[in-house]
Amino acid sequence: MRTSTRIAGALTGLTLALGGAIFAAPTVRADIPACTQMAGQAGATDSGAVTAACSRGVVGDLQSCVSGLTGAGVAGGAATGACRAAAHEPR
Repeated sequence: MRTSTRIAGALTGLTLALGGAIFAAPTVRADIPACTQMAGQAGATDSGAVTAACSRGVVGDLQSCVSGLTGAGVAGGAATGACRAAAHEPR
């Protein structure tokens, strides 16, 4: 077997192994409790609307999340911070 064939085979195997590891990696869990807690501390009045807004932040729809939180009585800056917290893994 030629050296170039061996190297190509090894690189192919490595690529497949790393690609499989990416698909098998656990998904990052979002932090809805942190979002709802921040919103509550910032003056949210409707817990159902807060949870729904934070759920939208989890999937990366920050604009919709912020709109939902401001509609529930959270100030703009606090709403943005809470929505960003929703998109991150719990600590």
